[in-house]
Amino acid sequence: MTRVSVITISDSVAGGKAEDRSGPSVIARCKELGWEIASSGVRPDDRGAIETLLKEIADSNSADLILTTGGTGLGPRDVTPEATMAVVARLIPGFSEHMRAEGVRKTPRALLSRGVAGIRGQTIIVNLPGSPRGAVESLDAIAGLVPHAVAILHGARHE
Repeated sequence: MTRVSVITISDSVAGGKAEDRSGPSVIARCKELGWEIASSGVRPDDRGAIETLLKEIADSNSADLILTTGGTGLGPRDVTPEATMAVVARLIPGFSEHMRAEGVRKTPRALLSRGVAGIRGQTIIVNLPGSPRGAVESLDAIAGLVPHAVAILHGARHE
């Protein structure tokens, strides 16, 4: 079973000024997929805080997959992709390319998402958009490949 950590990246949610709608939406979809929620949390749009948490979770081997939601846009505080790129050893460009390609079928604004996906140790990290619908639709675009990707990362052979 795929173990998942979900992290909402949002200044307003972290500051108690807004309700987290994206994190719970992603968690619900992961449960529907039969994945185990290992942890969840909220962090502000602070690159250092995001990097620290991503490293802690990945290096603890407590999750096979870390899903972030938020901080992938064009705003000056949107630094989730930069934080992710700073902590991963290898990128998985096909995941982010496919999420954007599927997203643009529903809205041209999907092309403005700068989310990335990569590997740290034996953990896959994927940046999802901050909107609940965009986050779940992006997850759905790659969900069918995640169990195979996790298995390969953990030493299974390609078939």
